[in-house]
Amino acid sequence: MHAITLREYGDPDVLTWTEVPDPTPGPGEVLIDVSATAVNRADLQQRQGNYPPPPGASEILGLECSGIVSDLGPGVSGFSVGDRVCALLAGGGYAEQVVAPVGQVMPIPDGLDLRAAAALPEVACTVWSNVMMTAGLKSGDTLLIHGGGSGIGTHASQLAKALGVRVAVTAGSAEKLEICRTYGAEILIDYKTTDFVEELNTATDGHGADVILDNMGAKYLSRNISALAMDGRLITIGMQGGRKAELDFGSLIAKRGTVHAAGLRARPLSGAHGKAEIIRAVVEHVWPLVTEGAVVPVIHAEVPIQDAASAHRMLDDHSTVGKVLLRVR
Repeated sequence: MHAITLREYGDPDVLTWTEVPDPTPGPGEVLIDVSATAVNRADLQQRQGNYPPPPGASEILGLECSGIVSDLGPGVSGFSVGDRVCALLAGGGYAEQVVAPVGQVMPIPDGLDLRAAAALPEVACTVWSNVMMTAGLKSGDTLLIHGGGSGIGTHASQLAKALGVRVAVTAGSAEKLEICRTYGAEILIDYKTTDFVEELNTATDGHGADVILDNMGAKYLSRNISALAMDGRLITIGMQGGRKAELDFGSLIAKRGTVHAAGLRARPLSGAHGKAEIIRAVVEHVWPLVTEGAVVPVIHAEVPIQDAASAHRMLDDHSTVGKVLLRVR
């Protein structure tokens, strides 16, 4: 088969479409003929040499895909050859074929285009596992999402709105904020021109955010704590603003707040909050919302996988709203 490989670490031009050995499904694994995959910021970090795959995972980039089941490893049940599926991956999605543990494979929601489904596994699993399973977001809460125009942000906004949650987002332009409004955001904050803590407190009459979904890390830590409601939960899933910051426990204790940091890629398949449990919850709770149109995949662009470098440049430029898909077949 062919896949995108790295000649070396560096800028997007290191991405090369080349021939690699065909994957073979082992026990409990499904072989998928990939229709599309999607670009995630983790892929950019791996391309630069800053985010190696977990032990045993494919060195090929790609954390999600959609496609057709073409073979089953020993012991697999629940899927058949020819099924339309999408999958959460620890790597390997930028390829014509990929193997995935059966516990990380999902049926395509009814009525959804096969390639468009590639935009869902990573965002759906990240958002559900963090804001629902960990933070316990509920109807009537206020959710603050940093990076409201991202794939994570647009998905989280739609999900939260469907669940009766008030959504606040930050983004870097009026144009992006207006797009965020169409996906359910009510409180729109331009982080380049205003202080998000002041804006949020004004919009919520001083209540703040019950849950904050943060992709910035160090840069926003103290301000995020200031923005929390009493008993609020700060969930950090990215470090775009740095790795290290000073934590004022006095401010955190005053809010009775919780700071939780989580990643998805290296989680185990089984166990509490393992990938299989997350996948089951997404299929049960999120897929019906996709089928009824309350949550849709937000796709900024779709490009041939051979032109993966241009897709990476889109994310490098922070010019996207939603996901960028790589079309394989």
